[in-house]
Amino acid sequence: MAYNFAPDAWGWITSLPQFSQWHTSAMSLCICTTPSASTSSQPSMNLSIVKTPPTPQPSYVTFSIFANYHVPLSLWASKPIYLKTKSQQTLAEQDLIQMFVDIVNSVLRYGPDKKSSFHFPGAQPHGNFKDVFNIAFLSLSFLICIYESPRDLRPGCLDSLRIQLTSSKCKDAAKSLVKMLGANLEDQWMQIMNLAVTNWIVELRSSNNSFGVPSPLFSYALSASGLWKVQLYCPVISMGKEEPAETTQDERLLFSLIYQQLECVIQLAYRTVRRDNWIDVEVKVDNIRCDVDSLVSETLMAERGYGSEEKHFPSRVMLQITPMQQSDVLSVSVGKSNDNPTHEFGLETGFEGSFDPPNSFGLKASVTESLTLAMKPWKFEQSVHGNTATLNWFLHDGVNGREVYSSKPSKLSLLQPRAWFRDRYSTVYRPFTKQGGVIFARDEVWRQCLVEDLWCNIREDYGLGDPRLDLANLLA
Repeated sequence: MAYNFAPDAWGWITSLPQFSQWHTSAMSLCICTTPSASTSSQPSMNLSIVKTPPTPQPSYVTFSIFANYHVPLSLWASKPIYLKTKSQQTLAEQDLIQMFVDIVNSVLRYGPDKKSSFHFPGAQPHGNFKDVFNIAFLSLSFLICIYESPRDLRPGCLDSLRIQLTSSKCKDAAKSLVKMLGANLEDQWMQIMNLAVTNWIVELRSSNNSFGVPSPLFSYALSASGLWKVQLYCPVISMGKEEPAETTQDERLLFSLIYQQLECVIQLAYRTVRRDNWIDVEVKVDNIRCDVDSLVSETLMAERGYGSEEKHFPSRVMLQITPMQQSDVLSVSVGKSNDNPTHEFGLETGFEGSFDPPNSFGLKASVTESLTLAMKPWKFEQSVHGNTATLNWFLHDGVNGREVYSSKPSKLSLLQPRAWFRDRYSTVYRPFTKQGGVIFARDEVWRQCLVEDLWCNIREDYGLGDPRLDLANLLA
């Protein structure tokens, strides 16, 4: 087991002694170690700060991450932070903001869009900026460990960093970080992190190592003005397979299917109604959007795979909503779904001929056959088990009506595996968006009845529970 601890980069930097009290020009903090780091032969990954000696101009400091071998190996270096005056003894708040911006931009440079850049949104940090700084630093350390560090340093440090990044403290800070980044950079940030996780798992599988699923899911929730939004990301490679023994031998197709991530947005509209002896909390599905997007650029996907059109697609979605305070719930019920629109699939064949010999009345014949099927591509179900409301969406084939999740391609289709369900995005009655995602809107109503003494909690915290998406059943 790796030696796990949570380095507080912000606390270490802000508690450094004054520059005049340094006995050397550099100081360092251990970020993570390999399992047997008690011996001098085992390396660690460290954060270092170096101050240049005074010159006629004000000196500057630089931060770096290095592998602590007998001969240290530099893995990353920050931009220099120039001190304002010769007599400045500690780093100012603006210096730490500059350091934070440099860390975030270093993470973004691992993505396909090298021109992306982050600018600090406010003049002064506020709230839990310390935790936001630390999770950004841990994220950069995680990427550096995967892409830059030597192979013998990687396993133990990656496992330690994974545990730190998935801790409850980091999850709270991650919500503040993505809000600070904004929607566009949030997508890029998660793409970069999930690509790193995917590369890590591919490396572990190639060496036949046994491992647990690293960082399988990142999600956060926001609530305002009667709307509750849950955003989640998950690399496809870390999701469980129903039939893991079945896999394609086509390396290009395998590359296309591995380097993808699930993106899902759940928006729930809610309201509270106070009764005489209880309070009703009504939750309605405003919309659920599921997409499976590529983790690499279109150029690389076309070079090593079959392009972005070859990918997984959602076929069964399960949403579970559970009240957090079970002892105060009187009952949970589900309402009736809106009408699931029926799609008509038409098939028409015809035969027409004529015979008109000379000096005759002629003979003409015509035969026409038409067939119309009325199908519902997505079928909805809802149920209550205990105090959990469960909502299900099932995709059915538009030709034979069978559920896609449980059906198998024909033996003839197996001769051309890429042709199986090829037209799922292009047919006129497609059950998906043009990009291959799926949207469920205004379909279900879920009601939670609470006793009256929870009114204050509902008014302040909206009294909502924990939404859970059954990721194991999301991809076909």
